[in-house]
Amino acid sequence: MIEAVLTTETSSLSLKAPAKINLFLKVLNRRPDGYHEIESVMLKIALFDILRFSRHGKTISLSCQGSKVSEGPENLVYRAAEAFFSATGKTPGVRIILEKNIPVAAGLGGGSSDAAAVLLGLDRLFGVNLGRDRLLEIGLRLGADVPFFVHDYSSAAATNIGENLEEAGLLHDYWIVLVNPGFALSTKWVYENFPLTSCANPYILARGRNRSNDYHVVSPGLVEEFGNDLEAVSISRYPEIGDIKKELKKAGASAALMSGSGPTVFGLFPGKEEAQYSYELFARKYGKNVFLVRPYIP
Repeated sequence: MIEAVLTTETSSLSLKAPAKINLFLKVLNRRPDGYHEIESVMLKIALFDILRFSRHGKTISLSCQGSKVSEGPENLVYRAAEAFFSATGKTPGVRIILEKNIPVAAGLGGGSSDAAAVLLGLDRLFGVNLGRDRLLEIGLRLGADVPFFVHDYSSAAATNIGENLEEAGLLHDYWIVLVNPGFALSTKWVYENFPLTSCANPYILARGRNRSNDYHVVSPGLVEEFGNDLEAVSISRYPEIGDIKKELKKAGASAALMSGSGPTVFGLFPGKEEAQYSYELFARKYGKNVFLVRPYIP
């Protein structure tokens, strides 16, 4: 669920859009439409973009703060606003200010979360009340991860292309250190370079396991067992990702994994002291691209 603060009933709205990590990611096959079917567990984390909406004029106006991203139709926030007005027949008239705190093209779902926030925010701002199912339908057209952020789940098992969601257990007691090495990775490039062979997928044998009941309790052991099929592709281009994983484990992480298509790597720590030490260690090298967070519970 996107956290919202209503500043005035009908004229402006402020939303917090959380990032996510993939606690594991299995790639199953490529569909004729170009999407890949996956199995994953996604967890929302307390790292947020901020979106501010106000009813204004008769166009969509987008301003981005904290990141040099497009402010036009190439931006998923802008496209989400277009999709909302197209679906509702409302006259476009909104000013959106996006404060980017989640790294871009980092495997953390920032763009998808922002798009979900737009759909939820405009639905509330314009008093349309489309309903969750309709918002999910619109969101899926924008991206496979968008429905996860439309839902109010903190954590969910995702199948098909990521839109089939079932609420999963949380790692309540763990601290999370995120390390982003400071470069972007194209999700499209990573998937295009992913070979669907057993040699390239060391966890492929685990797919025979029935995981429908495995998600009530998600543990670091599950993270380690199932891994992330896309890691091999990303590490082949940027070995630094693998080095970060090793250093997180040396610093005391119970599990370390690349999130999504990368390049961000997360470490799960059972205690705050170990997590704080790891955070400070990586911050000396990567600066503001390192984050110490907790799971996000709406």
